[in-house]
Amino acid sequence: MSIYFLGINGIIGSGAFLLPQTIYKDMNLMSVFVTICAALTVSMVALCYADLSSRFTGSGAAWLYSYHAFGRFTGYELGIYTCFLGCCTYAAEIVALLTILKTLSPVFSNHVVYYGIAIGIIVLFTIINLFGRTIVKLVDNLSSATKMITILIFIIIGAFFIHKMNFTPVIPKAATLGVGPYFKHFGAAFSVVFYMFTGFSFIPIAAKQMNNPEENIPKVLISVMITVTILYALMMLVAIGILGSKMVNYSTPIAVAFQKAVGDWGYVLVIAGMLISVIGVAFAGSFNTPSLIASLANEHAMLPKWIGKKNKHDAAWVAILLSAIITMILITQSYLFLVSCIVLASFIQYVPSILAVIKFKHTNEFPNNGFKLPFGYVIPALALIISCYMVTNFTWKTILVGVVVGVLAAVAYFFIEKDEKVEEKHQKYLSKMRNK
Repeated sequence: MSIYFLGINGIIGSGAFLLPQTIYKDMNLMSVFVTICAALTVSMVALCYADLSSRFTGSGAAWLYSYHAFGRFTGYELGIYTCFLGCCTYAAEIVALLTILKTLSPVFSNHVVYYGIAIGIIVLFTIINLFGRTIVKLVDNLSSATKMITILIFIIIGAFFIHKMNFTPVIPKAATLGVGPYFKHFGAAFSVVFYMFTGFSFIPIAAKQMNNPEENIPKVLISVMITVTILYALMMLVAIGILGSKMVNYSTPIAVAFQKAVGDWGYVLVIAGMLISVIGVAFAGSFNTPSLIASLANEHAMLPKWIGKKNKHDAAWVAILLSAIITMILITQSYLFLVSCIVLASFIQYVPSILAVIKFKHTNEFPNNGFKLPFGYVIPALALIISCYMVTNFTWKTILVGVVVGVLAAVAYFFIEKDEKVEEKHQKYLSKMRNK
């Protein structure tokens, strides 16, 4: 159940409350359809992760799978990109939190107040993480349960205030002018919804700290994706039903929709839920990212060993401090730019992971334990094709950032001394799995 809540916290964050306006602007009522399409797409990738997580017990997710499938350098690069993804997600949620606070009071627009609160949150999360995963689990479960209750209240009560006339227009006029304009609008909305689901990839990152991860993680991945898809689709439907075309006018559409339905207390309730939700995802990022960094250093010596050092609470204190510093730098960027970086980094880790599934199915290396991807190569092939479609929606600035991160990581790789004992242990493990 704790892994399930970790998954919910990792996915449902700022996007669920702030981005329906952007999605509606591109696709109107068809936003619900786009949400389901994106969910099906990401679910195919999630199923690939479920298959891979049933093969390995180590922490790391995408980088670990690529390491075993395609070698040390590929795994290392994926590890760096996943760290970058974690820090971007952490930073994006904090920026989203301050964006919400700005709607409540202009004082939060002051740079001193803005960055003071942002840095204060990062410092607080850092301190909590330094005391180990017991506190992390408690906070994570509490915030996940709170946000789900808030969303369910909005959906159930808001459904009684839906007006059918608000379900028109079904699609923007600009998107009906031809195939090109339609797919342009669809692609823009799809990219945004895609971002709202990307957090699932963090679930297997701390696998080594979980009980029976080969069986539990696949179950959680599937159940979390089903839960979130239903919640997102219903949230979008209810919000459109209450606000209609006016939805594009509000930066916090879910909160305003509930205010229109039940009064000011509804606005306060959703804003409170939003704040808890955003803090929950940021907190999950503050926990997952250092776990990944530490696994890179400790399990396969892809980073200097001192980065993986742990304190008496079994917390990777150097990795925790490092991720906090990087996040402090990233909070200077805009929310939408961070979102685009998150989608790019997700794409970069999805493709090798999907290819790893295909390879392991072909070679029969690393057998499944508890879950096996059905229908042969069909699901990974479809996931690969649709994931590659995401390339068409990246801006040159986002791609440039991705290239810079990859190049800097590649240069640093040649200065990291290999641990021969770790490498020898890995080769014995590969030989054992091949013989099996």
